[in-house]
This record gives sequence, C-alpha cells and structure tokens, in this order.
Amino acid sequence: MGKLSNIIPISDLRKDAANILKQLKNQKDPLIITQRGRAAAVMIGVDAYEKFEHEKEILLLLAKGDREIEMGEGYDIDTVFAEADALLATEHS
Repeated sequence: MGKLSNIIPISDLRKDAANILKQLKNQKDPLIITQRGRAAAVMIGVDAYEKFEHEKEILLLLAKGDREIEMGEGYDIDTVFAEADALLATEHS
C-alpha cells in the first residue's frame, strides 16, 4: 500500500457524503476517516474491495499450498495451473 494521503475528517464526510462516495468510486486508494484528529475508519470503493478480497483468496491458497508441501502433500503442476486459470477466469467475468 502506498502513502495514505486521502484523509478527511468525519465532519467533511457528513457534509458531502454523495460527492465523496462518487470520488471514492473512481480511485483505488483508501480514504481514511478521522474523528477528533485520529484515524477512525477506512473506506474503499467496491471495485477496490472486490480486488482486495480476490487477492486475499489467492494468498490464502498459496499459504495453504506451502503448508501442504511442508507436510509432504501437494498437487501436480497441471492441477495447480488449472485451478489458477479458473480463479483468474472468475476475475475477468
């Protein structure tokens, strides 16, 4: 994650929520909401959230594969590539 330069107080969110949500939809970076000068929440657009969740799922699968390899289990490379292709295909659907 890059610099967290998108920071607004909760009062700005209250005043202009519709416009802020519109801007959030068009950007990939998270928006930090502050309350009393401290970070209170993080907002991200739906597309960025879905991408994050998809990437998290892939990382969890990779971690699971590492554990299986350590235990002497695993799958042949053709099976791994077939599953990866299926995951990538759902991303572009």
